[in-house]
Amino acid sequence: MKPLEIRELSEKERSDKIADLSQEYFNLKFQVATGKIEDPSRLKYIRRDLARIKTIQQEFEGKAQGAGAGVDEKQEPETAPAKK
Repeated sequence: MKPLEIRELSEKERSDKIADLSQEYFNLKFQVATGKIEDPSRLKYIRRDLARIKTIQQEFEGKAQGAGAGVDEKQEPETAPAKK
């Protein structure tokens, strides 16, 4: 999936997509273990799609919590008193 397509999905649809892809990834890993996998490259694409969706999901969660969520404000560094 493309990032634009993922961003257009609702939060519920993204969660469902994560669950579906996780299940598919598990099944493919099981097929690898038993030696019955038809398209091993599919694992790579599923893993990347999962990462994309989770990243975009976190972006939306950060926006929902407010701008700059998780980022500390810059603080002035403490300076030592000047020596005479």
